[in-house]
Amino acid sequence: MIDLSTWNLTLPVGEPAITIETSALLGGYRDQFFQPTTDSVFFWTPVNGTTTANASYPRTELRETYADGRLRNWTYTGADNVLSANLSVSQVPSTGKVVIGQIHAYGSTSPLIKLEYQFKTKTNTANIVAKVRNSPNDETSTVIPLLSGIPLNQRFSYVIDLSPNGQLSVMVNSSLWSQQLSSEWAPKPLYFKAGVYTQDNTGYETEAGAATFYNLKIEHRGL
Repeated sequence: MIDLSTWNLTLPVGEPAITIETSALLGGYRDQFFQPTTDSVFFWTPVNGTTTANASYPRTELRETYADGRLRNWTYTGADNVLSANLSVSQVPSTGKVVIGQIHAYGSTSPLIKLEYQFKTKTNTANIVAKVRNSPNDETSTVIPLLSGIPLNQRFSYVIDLSPNGQLSVMVNSSLWSQQLSSEWAPKPLYFKAGVYTQDNTGYETEAGAATFYNLKIEHRGL
């Protein structure tokens, strides 16, 4: 069972997109976009869904909180910060792209890292890539290929780890990448996100991103 006690949820409805609070998730909240069971959570985000303020694409995505529902933001120097998941992607939009995990920066429209599933119709499989900004001042992200050959509906795992000394590591299955970040990130308040952030906003409701998470866990080791 996935512990939902330290998350809230953004849904692709409302103007701007609405947030379902932590207490409601613990109370058993579910709808067509978000369907938790005893052993998994299903996320679905149609391309015609509404977006959060300043965003271009719709999402059904969890955002890190404290157990009392307050937003949790942290600086990486305080702990070893880890987001781990096991999931399968079952649907992609026409772009083929769905973001499945992030470290975001509070008060910014640009995340530190986005982990993205990129489906290719030519091969009928996907590449998993990390889009990383080494410094908060970087206007564009560097795209790092992590793993290829993942078809729809095949389970895989990822671990995003940001250490107290600013070492960012991403493991997808057994493929590991690591890089030292600029120390300019050190004072920035950060938080984890996970779910289905569909990288497309054109088409009918039948076009969407969808994934099922079988495991999802946040750890701040050493606190």
